[in-house]
Amino acid sequence: MGVSFFIARRLSLSSGGGHTSPAVRVAIAAVALSVVVMMGAIAIVIGFKDEITRKVAGFNPHIQLSAYNPTQFTEEGVTVKSDNYDNIVTLTPTLKSILNQTPGINDFALQASIPAILKTSDDFKGIYLKSLTGKSLTDFISSSLTQGYIPDYASDSTVNSIIISKNTADQLNLKAGDRIDTYFISDQLRVRPLRVAAIFDSHFDSYDDNFGFGSLSLIQSLGQLSSAKGTSISLTVDNLDNVDDIATDLSGRLIKAYSDGEIYRLYLTESVSKTGASYFQWLDMLDMNVIVVLILMTIVACVTLCSGMLILMADKSRFIALMNALGAHKSQISRVFLLLATKITIYGLVIGDAVSVLILYMQSKYHFIPLDPESYYIDFVPVRVSLFSFITLNLCVLVIIFCSLYIPAHFASKKAPARILAAD
Repeated sequence: MGVSFFIARRLSLSSGGGHTSPAVRVAIAAVALSVVVMMGAIAIVIGFKDEITRKVAGFNPHIQLSAYNPTQFTEEGVTVKSDNYDNIVTLTPTLKSILNQTPGINDFALQASIPAILKTSDDFKGIYLKSLTGKSLTDFISSSLTQGYIPDYASDSTVNSIIISKNTADQLNLKAGDRIDTYFISDQLRVRPLRVAAIFDSHFDSYDDNFGFGSLSLIQSLGQLSSAKGTSISLTVDNLDNVDDIATDLSGRLIKAYSDGEIYRLYLTESVSKTGASYFQWLDMLDMNVIVVLILMTIVACVTLCSGMLILMADKSRFIALMNALGAHKSQISRVFLLLATKITIYGLVIGDAVSVLILYMQSKYHFIPLDPESYYIDFVPVRVSLFSFITLNLCVLVIIFCSLYIPAHFASKKAPARILAAD
C-alpha cells in the first residue's frame, strides 16, 4: 500500500511538465460542483422547512384545546350541533392541574377570538381579532413587526390597542398610531374606536389577510365572557417533533378526567401538524426534489471522475505497460489508480465543502439571494446546515465514488505491455 501511495503521489495528478492534467482538473471541478449543489439543496430544504414550520407554529398553537360539541342527526339525516353544548372553554383549576402534569407541555394560555370589521371613511376589511396571549405567539408577532410595538395588555390604557398585518394596513391606508372604527359581530353588533399599536408582516398571506391581534380582556368583554373563559386554550410544547405524541397523551388524560367526573366536558385536542397539515404536506414533497438532486449530482460526479480516470490511464499507458513488464501485479496497478482517484475525490470534497460553507454562511448572514414572498411565504432563501448532514453527505459521496472507481481502475491492469512498448 505504501509503494502504491508513493507512486500515486509521484504521478501527482500531472501530465507532463508538472502541470495538472486537464482531465484531472475537470474531475476535481465536477466533484466540487456536485458537493456545492448537493450541500446547497440540503441546506435550503432544511432551512425552508424550519422557516415555514416556525411560521405555521407561530400562528397556530402547538396544541389547541377547543370545546368538543357532539353531533346529532335529524330525521332528514342532516348533521347539526347539539344545543346542549357551546363553544366556550373555561380554564378551571382542575384543567390547569391536568395541563401542568402532562409531560412535554411548557406553557398554556387562554385565547379568544371574534369576527371584526375595520372601517375607514372609504374602505373596510373583515378580520378575526385574536387575543395576543401565550409566549410563543407573542414572540412570533414581535419578531415580525415592521412598525410600532407590542402593547402591555396588562395595563388598562392599552386594552383598546390592536396589532394588524401590513396587508390590512396597506389596504386601509393605516399606520402605527392611527385610530380605526372597529365593528364586532357577536350576539349583537358593537363598535369600538381602536388604536393601531403595531403592524406586522410575516409574508404568510393566508394568515396575514385574516388575522389581527388584541387584548384578551377586550375580546372577553365584547363576548360577555368572564376572565376564565375563552374560545380555546393554546399550549406550547418543549419539542415540536413530539407534538403528536403529547397531544395524544393529553387527549387520553382529558377523556379519563371526564369519565371520572373531574371535568365537566370533553375537549377537542388538535396539534399543529393537523391544523397546518396542508403546509406540512407541501414541505414533505420537497424531500423528493432533494433526493432527485442528490442522485443526479452523484451520478454526474461519478461519471465525470470515471471519465477523467480513463483519460488519465490512456495518457499513462506507457507507465502501466512498464509496470506490467517489470512484474507488477494487476492489483498493484489498480490500487495505484484507485488511490489517485481517491486523492482527486478528496480534493474535490475539500474544495466543494469550502465553497459551499462560504456561500451558505454569506446567505444566512446577508440574505443576498431573494425569494418572492407571495409564492414562497419568505422574502429570502433560508439555509441551515447541520453537522450531521454535512458529515453524512461527505461520507456518502466518498464511499459511492470510491466504489464506482473500481471499474476504471480494473481497466488499468488490462493493458498489454508488449503491444504498448512495441508501439513506442
